[in-house]
Amino acid sequence: MTSMTLSQQLTALLGPKGWLSAPRDTAAFTRDWLNTYGVQPLGVARPQSSDETAALMHLCHAAHIPVVPQGGGTGLVGASVASSTNSVILSLSRLDQIDAINPRDFSAVVGAGVVLEQLHQALSPHRLMLPLHLGSQGSAQIGGLIAANAGGSHAFRFGTMQDLVLGLEVVLPNGDVWDGTRSLIKDNAGFQLRKLFCGSEGRLGVITRAVLKLYPAAQSQTSALLALPSLAALLQVGQQLRTHCAEFLTALEFFDAGILALALHHLPTLRWPLASQAPFYLLVELASSLPNFELEDVLQQALAQAVEAEHVSDAIVAQSTQQRTALWQVRETLPEGIRREGQQLKHDIAVPLSQFPSFLSACHAQVQHILPGTRIWTFGHLGDGNIHYNLSPPAGSTDFSQRDAELNQAIYTLAEACGGSFAAEHGIGRTKTAIADSLRSPVERTLMARIQRAIDPNNRMNPGVIV
Repeated sequence: MTSMTLSQQLTALLGPKGWLSAPRDTAAFTRDWLNTYGVQPLGVARPQSSDETAALMHLCHAAHIPVVPQGGGTGLVGASVASSTNSVILSLSRLDQIDAINPRDFSAVVGAGVVLEQLHQALSPHRLMLPLHLGSQGSAQIGGLIAANAGGSHAFRFGTMQDLVLGLEVVLPNGDVWDGTRSLIKDNAGFQLRKLFCGSEGRLGVITRAVLKLYPAAQSQTSALLALPSLAALLQVGQQLRTHCAEFLTALEFFDAGILALALHHLPTLRWPLASQAPFYLLVELASSLPNFELEDVLQQALAQAVEAEHVSDAIVAQSTQQRTALWQVRETLPEGIRREGQQLKHDIAVPLSQFPSFLSACHAQVQHILPGTRIWTFGHLGDGNIHYNLSPPAGSTDFSQRDAELNQAIYTLAEACGGSFAAEHGIGRTKTAIADSLRSPVERTLMARIQRAIDPNNRMNPGVIV
């Protein structure tokens, strides 16, 4: 079967809007978010149903054509674009139906192409929520979020995407369909297959529908921004808040003074609400599904001890929804500040909180040893130990003097040595496969490869990703 014959069959199956092959039509799908990876594929398939997805997978399987599933394209490790011109990108964008919202089951059945923010809006009238929040939620799609096992700012309270998935429908590499769309918390009838596809990055099949676990929407919320004099104070206050605020605490986001200054410099409309500045900052959120619950009292009582111990040098507690939104805007625009600074090396890592001081000290020293003057920007999710450890070249330089790989290897090696992970929430993709082979045990990597080969023996699903 020639590629033209396959193209004709896919056009007949999906229609002119469902099969795109002209470069002008496929351009929006062919490059990753960081514009690092991607080549022009045979075309982009845009099915509208699970049946169409199964049929096109069957055609591609018969033609020995690799398939690359793609969600909203917001990933940062190059996992959802083609690496070969002899491949098909399978866009989930038209699988965008919210099939059901079930308040009694506290679940929703949604297509893989549903955008996260649209799902938030649809759940609002039902006073339900999916507790996943991240900066790209206006573009990120449910299928891609599951395939990446996305985390976000509320992961330490509610878990990552795998903890929010009750069931899945998946089209396998040969076109077979596994229907596991059960809305059950308890279902121990064998291997937990749904979790196998969470974090699989399109390597094992195409997620087409999901049953998601919902929670009562927050009826009371409050946020606070704290200035802290040291890393030790940051960790101490984080521990105190988790102890005293317990299940009301839903987010603990930290950032340092350097990245704040960068954001304020590049984003002049960004408003800084504190009168003073400090080495570290902590954005705190409390929420409850109880209306008119006095969360401010809970927060103030928890902060009183930290202020008395001089672990907090300045603070502001939001007094309105508008103020709360403004506080979160500071945190959410930090990546844009780094982007506008120019070339960067982004590292998405996690270490146990007890290892934060030793890791950051060793990492800073190693980076400066490799390339003196490298500028370091840190922010992330204090509740789960996820650090976004980003670098800019030394002042006056436009690149890292060909030390990129050495810097990456040093940072990831230190994270693993601390009992952490070189891939906290962005996954492996194409960017980190070599790092994974060097830092994770042969037993672990071999297990992944065996699972992949068992499901996709011909290596046609997103080849080159993960393993």
